[in-house]
Amino acid sequence: MSLDLTPELNTLGFAKPPAKTRVVVAMSGGVDSSVVAAELAAQGYDVVGVTLQLYDHGAAFAKQGACCAGRDIHDARRVAEEMGFPHYVLDYENVFKDAVIDEFADSYLAGATPVPCIRCNERVKFKDLLGTARDLDADCMATGHYIQRKTGPVGAELHMAADAARDQSYFLFSTTSEQLNFLRFPLGHLQSKAETRALAAKYNLPVADKPDSQDICFVPNGDYAAVIEKLRPGAADPGDIVHVDGRNLGTHRGLIHYTIGQRRGLGIGGLEEPLYVVKLDVEKRHVIVGPKELLATRIIPVSEVNWLGDAPFESATEWHTGVKVRSTRPPRDAVIRPTGPRSAQVELIVAEEGVSPGQACVFYDRDGSRVFGGGWITRG
Repeated sequence: MSLDLTPELNTLGFAKPPAKTRVVVAMSGGVDSSVVAAELAAQGYDVVGVTLQLYDHGAAFAKQGACCAGRDIHDARRVAEEMGFPHYVLDYENVFKDAVIDEFADSYLAGATPVPCIRCNERVKFKDLLGTARDLDADCMATGHYIQRKTGPVGAELHMAADAARDQSYFLFSTTSEQLNFLRFPLGHLQSKAETRALAAKYNLPVADKPDSQDICFVPNGDYAAVIEKLRPGAADPGDIVHVDGRNLGTHRGLIHYTIGQRRGLGIGGLEEPLYVVKLDVEKRHVIVGPKELLATRIIPVSEVNWLGDAPFESATEWHTGVKVRSTRPPRDAVIRPTGPRSAQVELIVAEEGVSPGQACVFYDRDGSRVFGGGWITRG
C-alpha cells in the first residue's frame, strides 16, 4: 500500500497554503479587478494591490467611466482598505505615453485603425507591471480580465471566457506563453457580469454598482480625433473624397475622422449608390470611397504574430483555425500560412467586410474555446 504524498494545489495552482502564496492584483479601480482582489484576500492569499497611473491625474479625475484615472485610483485604494491588504500606485505616465499613446496617434495618421488596449496589455500591464510583481516576490499576478487560463498537456493554455458576451480574448492575443505561466484570471469561468456584481455586493465593495468603462481610457467620450489633433497638431488637415473610379466627390475634414467601412458622415449625399470608405491614401490625403462589395476581403497579411499553439508556428505550412478580425465578430473559418517566424498570410474561407490595417487578427480553435494567439493586420 502506497501513500499519495503529493501536496494539494490551492485555487491558484500552487502546492502551498494560500497564506504563503503572494499574488499581485492589477487593480484598475473597476468592479472586476476589485472583486478579484477581494475574493483572493477572503480566501486567505497574501494579496498586494497595484494600480497604474497612466496619464495626467488632474485631467483624468473628472472623467468617469475610464480605467486608471484619478477617481479610479481612489476607488482601488478604498477596496484595499476595506479588505485589509496593501495597495500601491505606480506612476507609468511616461511609459504609457511612449508605448501606447504615441503609437495610437501615429497609427491613425498613417491611415490605420489601432487597438491601444491590446498594446497596453502587451507593453505595460503584462510587461512592466508583471516585472514589478516578480520584484515583489509574487508567485503570480491576477487581473480582472474575462478570459480563462487552463492547463493542457504541453503547459498553460489561453481560452475564451465562459461568458461569450464578456470575453476579452481578442484583446489579450499577444499574451506570451511565459507571461501566461505567471498570470491568473479568476473571473474567466463566471457565466455573467451579474455574478461579478453579486460578489462585489457580498464583500460590500464601494465599487459594487460602478458602471463599466466604455471608452479607451485616455480618449474622453470616444472622440479620437480631438485627442489626435492635440497630440499631433495639423493632423486634421482637409483633403479630397475620391471615388474609386477617379471622380472627386467633395472635401473631407481630415483622414483621422474616417475609418475603413464607414458609410455615415461622409457629407457626399445625393448620389444614387451608397458609398463606403474603402481606402485611406495618406500621401495624397484622399478618402477613397466605393460600393460595399469592395470592402470584402479574403487575404489578410499579418505581422508580429504571437503563437500559442503546442507545436512551433513554422512547423506546418498551414494551420486551419478560426479567426476574428474585429472584437465584436465571431471567429470565422480560415487558413493561416506562416511566411516567417512572426508573419503570416491569413485566408478567410468566406470574405469579411471592413478588414482594416491596425486591427488585430486573432486565432481560435475551430471546435473549442482555445486561443492560438494572433497578429496585427498590415497592408497587402
